[in-house]
Amino acid sequence: MPRVVSIYLPDLAIDRIRRADGVGMLTAERPLVVVAKSGSKRWIAAADEKARSAGLHIGMPAAKAQAIVQGLQMVDADPIADIAALERLTLWALSQYTPIVAMDAPDGIVMDTEGADHLQGGEALMLSGIVNRFRAKGLTARVAIADSWGAAHALARVSPGDTVIAARGETSRFVERLPVSLLRLPSEFVIGLRTLGFQTIGELSATPRAPLALRFGPEIGRRLDQMYGRLPEPIDPIRPMDVIEVSRAFAEPIGAPETIAKYVSRLVVELCNALQQNGLGVRRADLLVHKVDNTLQAIRAGTAKPARDVAWLTKLFKDRIEKIEPGFGIEKLSLVAVIAEPLTEVQKASSLIEEEIVDIAPLIDVIGNRGQRVYRVAPVASDVPERSVKRVSAVAEETGTSWTLHWPRPVRLLSRPDLIEVIALLPDHPPVSMTWRGKRRRVKRADGPERIFGEWWTRGSEFDAVRDYFVIEDEGGERFWIFRSGDGIDAATGSHKWFLHGIFA
Repeated sequence: MPRVVSIYLPDLAIDRIRRADGVGMLTAERPLVVVAKSGSKRWIAAADEKARSAGLHIGMPAAKAQAIVQGLQMVDADPIADIAALERLTLWALSQYTPIVAMDAPDGIVMDTEGADHLQGGEALMLSGIVNRFRAKGLTARVAIADSWGAAHALARVSPGDTVIAARGETSRFVERLPVSLLRLPSEFVIGLRTLGFQTIGELSATPRAPLALRFGPEIGRRLDQMYGRLPEPIDPIRPMDVIEVSRAFAEPIGAPETIAKYVSRLVVELCNALQQNGLGVRRADLLVHKVDNTLQAIRAGTAKPARDVAWLTKLFKDRIEKIEPGFGIEKLSLVAVIAEPLTEVQKASSLIEEEIVDIAPLIDVIGNRGQRVYRVAPVASDVPERSVKRVSAVAEETGTSWTLHWPRPVRLLSRPDLIEVIALLPDHPPVSMTWRGKRRRVKRADGPERIFGEWWTRGSEFDAVRDYFVIEDEGGERFWIFRSGDGIDAATGSHKWFLHGIFA
């Protein structure tokens, strides 16, 4: 059973307009609305939070809104620009999450994440990560996951929270109380259903189909079946304009693993030939499996660096062919180079004159395609410990920079310093004892202080900030890296609280 994620962007038009306001004509202090027009009629098509708090809503006449809110900022709607922005976001999501991503116009994105959620740490972490990444782009997002496109679409648009997870097989429990307007029906159908007394999807689904079909046609039954997962609703994945894609359609459906492997190998050869003609190497490729029951399955393979080695790319896909469920048969296979980068031929060094360099990229590819994140730690020119390292690609080139420190550093640095209780004589004496996570430790040896100043050019609040670091050893021989926030005298330099920041081997 597929798992479908719906990303609802309620303020897409508002966020796009604010991001495009390079000259600063719009102010965040005043409410902002987007106005659509048809002939002489003008109404609100989108409103920001301040406008909604003032009582404005979508569909309200623009003249009435202007009379209610003094100083209302009004911008003409631009549906073409909104769709273009949604397309860019959908293409970005395609490169980040799953091979099956499509626009759910005018304000949403839909993704089939079956088999891809484990790469993000599970469904809950994946959804919260999506919300946070959109928020980092300045966009408001509500995300829902369910067994069908219709259910995820409805839940994302009705939930007051950022994320909704409908457990497998429990779609009916989540959607039966939702209003009929969330069935993605034409507005005249919704008005007609409400006139007949239908308010919720549960009431509608419990009604005999024949009278509804006689009055409204088959559309209501189709939407209900799609929402409850009784009728498949395939997602036609979006593709970049210049994407390299090869495919093979079959007169008779295939399903045997050896047959699938044979045609996948042929598609890899065709893809590598097309990449070579363009001087490119693939970084991320998707194998799309089109089945006769109008469903779609996808397998994604990535490489640490651009590649077009036929044998290696074939192995990456053949290792995962067992995950393909042919069902009633496969009618088409497509192989798409979602991300491709320039790749030039390089003369291999001779082991007679140069030491041969072992390429670890294949090992990284194997580990990465199993769902593990592979990266390397690189130094950064910063005295602040948590800013002195960054994650880079496992095959990234050396930057030539290194840490130039005269003081020892712990092998494990906590991502966030832990607050501890310390008994120490201020301002320069090391601690006598430390209590960390409920356990009190007597300090046997100590070295310090090492003073580290704040980076005032990064944030103004760090102009006076300092930390005094100590290396301490307890009676059991364990060594810790702790610091006091502040110089121990002036309150402007820090809170004078103590923190544990690292652990030595």
